Amino acid sequence: MTTRILRPEDWAHPPAAVRREVLSATPAEHGDEPPVLFVPGFGHGAWAFAEHWLEHTADRGFPAYAMSPRGHGDSAPAPAATLREYVHDVTQVAASLPRQAVLVGHGAGALLVAMALARYPARAGVLVAPVFCGIGAAFGALVRNPVGVLPAVFGGALRPRRGQLFSRELPAADAQRYAARLGRASARAQRQLVRHGPPEDPVGDPPVLVLGSPDDPIVPRPALEEVARRYGGAPLLFPGMGHDLMLDARWREPVDALLDWLAKDATRR
Repeated sequence: MTTRILRPEDWAHPPAAVRREVLSATPAEHGDEPPVLFVPGFGHGAWAFAEHWLEHTADRGFPAYAMSPRGHGDSAPAPAATLREYVHDVTQVAASLPRQAVLVGHGAGALLVAMALARYPARAGVLVAPVFCGIGAAFGALVRNPVGVLPAVFGGALRPRRGQLFSRELPAADAQRYAARLGRASARAQRQLVRHGPPEDPVGDPPVLVLGSPDDPIVPRPALEEVARRYGGAPLLFPGMGHDLMLDARWREPVDALLDWLAKDATRR
């Protein structure tokens, strides 16, 4: 079992223990591939990966797990949760896995993974449509979707439009069904996301891959390139897809690219 790096605040003011939802899928045959832990973004839960990516990852030979941070999915409610508590959930679940894991985060979950990489010695990290935010990014999001973003500034729910999350290729019934399942992060965590600076560097120098779409209305291409440069690479792009790559019509393309990268490069170092 892999341990995590404890900080002074963990000893002095540890986050409260909560019930966390963790879904899993096991490969048909046991191999040497590392476990993959999927971390959803704000408003999403483990269900967003269980729809397609979880079983597909297991079918490709990787033990697969999807978690819901507190206040998301079927984890315990946490209306006043902080980013630190969300990151604590990620590192706790990762450390509980039987082997050193690959951490995969989507949207704001990518920021949680990036922050967790500074505390947990991951095998690799994957940031999918990463929302690292900051004031500039928050202003851009406000301009693109004032109705959905402005309430979040004052503690309300962050509500992206269906057209921002999914491409037109996704059947309308599926888009409506997924949108109906969206919840919300705590108002406190939403405000912290806006103010948050760059995450600390990862421990152990794990390889980090950035995935996204140049047509994502939430995370524009320059933002993808900026995050990828931070980790010494370039983003892997999937034109024509929306923000929720794991739920969109062509969901297989990004997850197969992710798993190909793990099989050929990242986990062979």
